[in-house]
Amino acid sequence: MALYEHVFLARQDLSPQQVEALVEQYKGVIEAGGGTVGRVESWGQKSLAYRIQKNRKAYFTLMDIDAPADAVKEVERQMGLSEDILRFMTIRVDAHEEGPSAMMQRRDDRGERGDRGPRRDRDDRGPRRDRDDRGPRRDRDFNEGAE
Repeated sequence: MALYEHVFLARQDLSPQQVEALVEQYKGVIEAGGGTVGRVESWGQKSLAYRIQKNRKAYFTLMDIDAPADAVKEVERQMGLSEDILRFMTIRVDAHEEGPSAMMQRRDDRGERGDRGPRRDRDDRGPRRDRDDRGPRRDRDFNEGAE
């Protein structure tokens, strides 16, 4: 059996209990197909980058699956037919991650700027050599000469 990470987006007008019922339904499909579902993370309701079927938000859920390909295809088929599921994505992985996913980690755990590296200050590039120093900056009102 192969290992998969499966993320799906459920409609914003569902209740959290209905989303949990969907998770249990799809767990049953996986287990009926001879697989198991490991970690299930509910990422909550988040804003979408663009509207999907007139929805601006969706409930995001991650499932770690250890199942044969036929069971995963059946879950994807059923999700495609469901009106409650906006999008889904299944990725085959070599091993499941231990601990919380990147979405569940607090920002403090990832560092000051997330995983993007250290913050750059404004003056870290040094002087520009292609033009002379312009001298001190003068603060003036643009309407000064209009009177």
